[in-house]
Amino acid sequence: MNQKKQKNSKILIVGSSNTDMVIKTKHLPRPGETVLGGSFFMNPGGKGANQAVAIARLGGQIAFVCKTGSDIFGHQSHQLFEEEGIDISYVFSDPDSPSGVALITVDENAENCIVVASGANANLLPADLAKVEEAIDTAGLIVMQLEIPVETVEFVAEMAAAKNKKVILNPAPAQTLSSRLLRNLYIITPNETEAELLSGIKISGRDSIEKAAKKIVEMGVDHVIVTLGSRGAFVYGDGLCEMVAARTVKAIDTTAAGDIFNGALAVALAENRSLIEAVHFACKAAAISVTRIGAQSSAPRRNEVDIF
Repeated sequence: MNQKKQKNSKILIVGSSNTDMVIKTKHLPRPGETVLGGSFFMNPGGKGANQAVAIARLGGQIAFVCKTGSDIFGHQSHQLFEEEGIDISYVFSDPDSPSGVALITVDENAENCIVVASGANANLLPADLAKVEEAIDTAGLIVMQLEIPVETVEFVAEMAAAKNKKVILNPAPAQTLSSRLLRNLYIITPNETEAELLSGIKISGRDSIEKAAKKIVEMGVDHVIVTLGSRGAFVYGDGLCEMVAARTVKAIDTTAAGDIFNGALAVALAENRSLIEAVHFACKAAAISVTRIGAQSSAPRRNEVDIF
């Protein structure tokens, strides 16, 4: 399906790149418990890289800013990005830190727990981003997450806003955010836990989701999209207040569903779709991803989403 592209449809991801080490097991271990019998997979991951791959596979024009270690994981990541068609002109190599690694356990209900060793991701600093101002100039959308230093995210958002660029923030992993950052965002895409932390409102149903989203908008963000997993997403801001239902599928692994959602959202917006249309598209892409094992390996191709 060919979509009419807006004049500046290039998407810039600023974020993390990790290698995911995944164990599939019957149940998540409790503190002090050892669980035997799991299957092991090693896959490329990191929220920034996952979103970049999702965008590339969905037909988006994508450049990626990240920092990896000068090690085998970093070299493999660079090669994979190129194979996916991602512009890696702004991928930095850190000679002093290892590449990021995530240890992921997935149970038989597709729930997961994740521990990340940030490595070089923690050294992607504002000084690096000053070197890639051209990438911000040529992008229509900038997408970020919180697996890199928050001061870097604030720096990019401020620079982008000054250039009238639209910034999408996936606020994961959950943490409190400054008003300096929030007022420079076009869209923020928290899950329920992240929306609770940002708004201070306990989420227990539709009304509380709306109250939390309204509070976040009052903090300066233009639009809030609360992702709700198998229930879909709630869209709020600029006159919108709407629940978008998810597609029903048999979930196997939810590890990168949020990343696929955010990547697909950016692609649809870059194609000049309305926000509600973009969220429908993102929900379809995320639904396909949870039927597969892995992070980047679960990202669907464009034709799969179009016919879903």
